[in-house]
Amino acid sequence: MSRVRAAAVVVVLLVLTATVVLAQGKAPNFTLKTAEGQTVELNKLQGKIVVINFWATWCGPCRAEIPGMLEVYGKYRDRGMEIVGVSLDRGGWTDVSPFVKKMKISYPVVVGDGPLTEAYGGIDAIPTTFIVDRKGNIINRHVGYMSKDDFEKVIKAAL
Repeated sequence: MSRVRAAAVVVVLLVLTATVVLAQGKAPNFTLKTAEGQTVELNKLQGKIVVINFWATWCGPCRAEIPGMLEVYGKYRDRGMEIVGVSLDRGGWTDVSPFVKKMKISYPVVVGDGPLTEAYGGIDAIPTTFIVDRKGNIINRHVGYMSKDDFEKVIKAAL
């Protein structure tokens, strides 16, 4: 029984360690439109710290972290931080638009697809959040829910 517990502890530690992975390399560019028709191109956001948050309307942890993201966005947007929410809802704007309005999401939201998720190494779980530095390099990848306090610490360190 103690071997099973030890193995379980190792697995839990590996999972916890894997939730925040420092990634290296250039963030893949994308050009997508918001529901309002505004074009969001990652390359045009260089010079800012960019948060790319893959999420869906049906995802409980995704919905739970949005209020904290909105709060941090309001606090640091003027200091050079941008968030791009990438919805992975299969229903597209039919599902996403009412949700964005209901949650009063003020940062740009786009609808992603398979090729975009593959460009980011495959998104196996949501929410998955990437932090991109001012030069366009991925400096952080977080899989799973991120509290407002944890999110703010990551943003402060990146700014």
